[in-house]
Amino acid sequence: MSNPKSKLSNADMDTILNYVDSSKGLAFGTGEAGRISIRQNTDGKEFHFSSHELSDVLHRADTDGKPFLQLNFKSGNKVLLTDQLVGFKPFEILGLDMGRLPKVVTTPDLLSVGEAIEEALGADTADHEVEVLRKVYQAILSGAERIGFELPFERAWAARLLASRFRASA
Repeated sequence: MSNPKSKLSNADMDTILNYVDSSKGLAFGTGEAGRISIRQNTDGKEFHFSSHELSDVLHRADTDGKPFLQLNFKSGNKVLLTDQLVGFKPFEILGLDMGRLPKVVTTPDLLSVGEAIEEALGADTADHEVEVLRKVYQAILSGAERIGFELPFERAWAARLLASRFRASA
């Protein structure tokens, strides 16, 4: 007797495979055995997950009627697969007003916030503004890592930035 859950899982995986294959900005990367890897063409970042972690795959449409997939995971994490990018919720950071951030962010947002931080540091912006930007960066980075992106370069950049900021103010 076959397990109905495994059939659902196969159908869900087919839905994801077909969506990524037909998208303009996503492709399958090389994942470890049993892991799926979805690569964003925009920045080359890869989102990794295992099929057994999935609880639901839902068809959705944005306000313009463009279709996307919502992947719900057993952990409670949710991921949106759009035609170009993988969207996710930023991680809550203590002292950061999460209401001022979008509900869904993407890894290219890290580059934008990183550039804003560098610009703020170069312009001798108030420490408070730089700290807010640093927390926004951390919220996006932690949210991305929590759902399955591996971002060692971005994590190291944030650590170097913080270390240089302390040396500069000492």
